[in-house]
Amino acid sequence: MRIVLLGAPGSGKGTQAALLTRQLGLPHISTGVLLRAAVSAGTDLGKKAKAVMDRGDLVSDDIMLGLIEERLGQSDVQGGFVLDGYPRNIAQAEALDALLKRLGQPVEEALQIDVDEEQVIARISGRAAAEGRVDDNEAVVRNRMKVYAEQTAPVIAFYARKGVLTRILGEGSIEEVFQRINSVLRSRA
Repeated sequence: MRIVLLGAPGSGKGTQAALLTRQLGLPHISTGVLLRAAVSAGTDLGKKAKAVMDRGDLVSDDIMLGLIEERLGQSDVQGGFVLDGYPRNIAQAEALDALLKRLGQPVEEALQIDVDEEQVIARISGRAAAEGRVDDNEAVVRNRMKVYAEQTAPVIAFYARKGVLTRILGEGSIEEVFQRINSVLRSRA
């Protein structure tokens, strides 16, 4: 199964992706992990990404898509994958769709994990305090939520038009959310 997980920062995408990959035996593709691995390995794309990050700029959609394409070319993803945190905007969604179509691996399920904004702010603030991070204060989190709403709403609509989007209530325990996701996946099987 080829799954894309969508959701605001702090919605639990990474946690749910880890549970899904364990249960389904699918690789978890996280753009952050791909980026750090490429930079660490000194690949051509990793060098390009490092140069951009060293300037303090965001890594371009082209570089990110190249990293994803490299990852999707590996043998362990032939049976499916869980893609977490990508696409984040409509250009990325369209580029990913074209890539997956070319590879004969279209997205089968896009899961949007919905969490109330105030709960997301509380989760991220709590996580930041527990980890001693000062960069995730309330103002920063509110701005991240605003950017998410502006850029990702079209991605949600994109997958809805394709008929593969399911919205999941992301509130409650980790296990409760995971059970909701499982019930959706069982109904698709």
